[in-house]
Amino acid sequence: MFRLVLATGVVVLFFGEPALAADGSPLPPQNAKKLSEIIAKVEQRDDFRYVDEVAWDSGAYTVIYYTTDKAKVEINYDPVTAEPK
Repeated sequence: MFRLVLATGVVVLFFGEPALAADGSPLPPQNAKKLSEIIAKVEQRDDFRYVDEVAWDSGAYTVIYYTTDKAKVEINYDPVTAEPK
């Protein structure tokens, strides 16, 4: 599968391979949920206080947050379903 895109007179071919960021790391899939949707789910968790860190690695978003009792919580979320893995 490939796509043909014509932008300002330049033809660019996209093949069905995973998209890569400028540094060569894989990007979330095209059908991934918005990161804001995932963060909104985290913010609704019991005793949520604040998000400390969000990372994309190995096909999942890793969200680190703290609770009101200062516990550190780390959860991996599937980018397509926005559910914990």
